[in-house]
Amino acid sequence: MPDRSFLDWPFFEDRHRTLAAELDAWAGATLPDLVDHHDVDGSCRRLVAALGRDGWLRHAVPASHGGVAERLDVRSLCLIRETLARHDGLADFAFAMQGLGTGPVTLFGTDALKDRILPPVRDGGAIAAFALSEPEAGSDVAATGTTAVPDGPDAVRIDGVKTFISNGGIADHYVVFARTGEAPGARGLSAFLVPADAPGLTVAERIEVIAPHPLATLRFEGCRIPLADRIGGAGEGFKVAMATLDVFRSTVGAAALGFARRALDEALSRARGRKMFGGALGDLQLSQAALAEMATEIDASALLVYRAAWAKDRGAARVTREAAMAKLHATEAAQRVIDRAVQLFGGLGVTRGVKVEELYREIRALRIYEGATEVQKIVIARHLLAEPE
Repeated sequence: MPDRSFLDWPFFEDRHRTLAAELDAWAGATLPDLVDHHDVDGSCRRLVAALGRDGWLRHAVPASHGGVAERLDVRSLCLIRETLARHDGLADFAFAMQGLGTGPVTLFGTDALKDRILPPVRDGGAIAAFALSEPEAGSDVAATGTTAVPDGPDAVRIDGVKTFISNGGIADHYVVFARTGEAPGARGLSAFLVPADAPGLTVAERIEVIAPHPLATLRFEGCRIPLADRIGGAGEGFKVAMATLDVFRSTVGAAALGFARRALDEALSRARGRKMFGGALGDLQLSQAALAEMATEIDASALLVYRAAWAKDRGAARVTREAAMAKLHATEAAQRVIDRAVQLFGGLGVTRGVKVEELYREIRALRIYEGATEVQKIVIARHLLAEPE
């Protein structure tokens, strides 16, 4: 039984405790029949459909378009990602991308764009994606090379390449960030909603990674998009991207927290059941030390993740520093926790089909995407240095 004592912390309300309990029960009963890690595309489609059918994707859109809360409730998003990740990484991925792939529309889209995009995402009838990274512009968003130039008075033409795009190849639409040239660097970007079937958009390559997920490289060649499908104003793309990540970056830490909690559960079961030197593995002081360190790292991560989420839900305009700390610590700590779990399992820990081996592969990407650990350190330090003495 996973530790749920953290739900008694003052960050949460009764509705959050109810959400966590109901989702945990749903995930345990539903996910095993939906997920096949040898068929990630099919699994993601089934997961999105089920998450929509059973109402969980209502947390990824605002109440104005059939969602649960008036604005996105970050504590709920974090609890959902933590719970799903503890059960299965692909389920967490499917939910997360529905939120991230429509977050820019929720925060900055026109009413017409919201009306068109949000209801199908809420119902699980459309798959969303967020296309920011490029071969030469990952952490350095200012280096974005994809361009969007005017093509008549009411359209733009997008040209360039995006890579490591989650849901690439299965998404129904992409939020694409491109250089429109209003100013140098990051201030000259804009965001656009691009349908997957737009002429000039092709899936150039599917990308295989150590924990299989739908990832692809996208190529844009004269891809014509109505100007009405721009998200936010001209030159506001960086603002759109950063405000979206300000909401969703904490949820990456929550997913890492879910992986870490599952690793601790597996390690505790192993420590109690594995016989060694005339007793249980858990009787050995070195095993006890490892378990104590794992539990402490998990609680520290949870405090940072839900502090950031609580601050955002309380109305903070930006939680850039808090979210960066949450993602930095939770992802790095989860890597350490899972590594200790693998060690406690011995040879079984690196055997395909054993849960801790799967977790070991799942956690690694979280230390990179939505801002690598090193970038989070820069973000935190810059905020510290900018504060008055």
